[in-house]
Amino acid sequence: MKPTTVFIVLLGLVSLFADMTYEAARSITGPFLAFLGASATLVGFIAGFGEFIGYALRLFSGWLADRTGKYWSITIGGYLINLLSVPALALVGHWQMAALLIMAERIGKALRTPARDAMLSHATAEIGRGWGFGLHEAMDQIGAMLGPLTVAAVFYFHGGYREAFAALLVPALFAIGILFFARFLYPSPKELEVSKIHIETKGFSKVYWVYLIAVALNGAGYADFPLIAYHFKKVETVSEQWVPVFYAMAMGIDALAALIFGYFFDKKGLSILIFSVILSSGFAPLCFLGGFYSALLGMILWGIGMGAQESVMRAAVAVLVPKEKRGVGYGVFNTGYGLFWFLGSTVLGLLYDFSVYILVIFSVILQITSIPFLIKVRKMLH
Repeated sequence: MKPTTVFIVLLGLVSLFADMTYEAARSITGPFLAFLGASATLVGFIAGFGEFIGYALRLFSGWLADRTGKYWSITIGGYLINLLSVPALALVGHWQMAALLIMAERIGKALRTPARDAMLSHATAEIGRGWGFGLHEAMDQIGAMLGPLTVAAVFYFHGGYREAFAALLVPALFAIGILFFARFLYPSPKELEVSKIHIETKGFSKVYWVYLIAVALNGAGYADFPLIAYHFKKVETVSEQWVPVFYAMAMGIDALAALIFGYFFDKKGLSILIFSVILSSGFAPLCFLGGFYSALLGMILWGIGMGAQESVMRAAVAVLVPKEKRGVGYGVFNTGYGLFWFLGSTVLGLLYDFSVYILVIFSVILQITSIPFLIKVRKMLH
């Protein structure tokens, strides 16, 4: 196996066990906060604000990684904060302290993501950007599936919130151990990418900003699963026991789609991303306007879109940004994408209370609007 592939697999294993840890926690933090006495308003604020700072801080952490060159140090520090905050929830007795740990988990993820993606981009240069990021995303989503199932198993055997959070220390330690092993084997990931002569510019190229607009529009029109699940419960399209099954299925589709779309990105370029947007834009009418089987198909399309976004969209940044600026490049990308996702989700939530039909139209139009910008990026690259 090539050294670059080994490095990607190691970081993929880190993400697998990391996702097992924090995705499992996210599946029960809402009820846990309520158990500790927090109101519904506080739960919504804590979750929303945590997501916002989890994206906003990536701009700073990406800049810091490029400025200092300490990609490994920032990645490791971020993972330690990100992962150890989760089992620490087993020790708290007040919602205020739980809220701080939930925020700390998101801050840790914000710190490590741009630096990790920058290191990952060096390894993907040899085997293909799309395939490399697709493989990483597929392993990541396996963890996202296994984590909530781990929590479900704890509750099945009559455990509670504290036992569930404590059990998540195991995958957290696995992730940290593999991370240090990867650091030992590959102290300088930049060497995995063969340097190419390029003209250095003061800032990012125009094509990068056009691409960011396209990604932001697509993200703004993408409904979060909690809103979809809320709709399923409210109109009783999907029974309560089937909702987590739908989510687990979507995560599995996400993993498979990441590999497929990542592979074709290396062959066809951005054309495959345009195709994925057209395909996934149909999830909203199916999920919000249809019955059980329409909702099932809608979740499949939703999972396909997520897989494409997490693999191809990240891979394209590595193509558009020189390696000396990858930390900032990924920081700006994640911040812009996250901000518009947050704003779009807020608008979609407001529209839901007003009219489901307008929500669907808004979602589809925003996603389709990203296509002309992606076409322009493709032409600019050619």
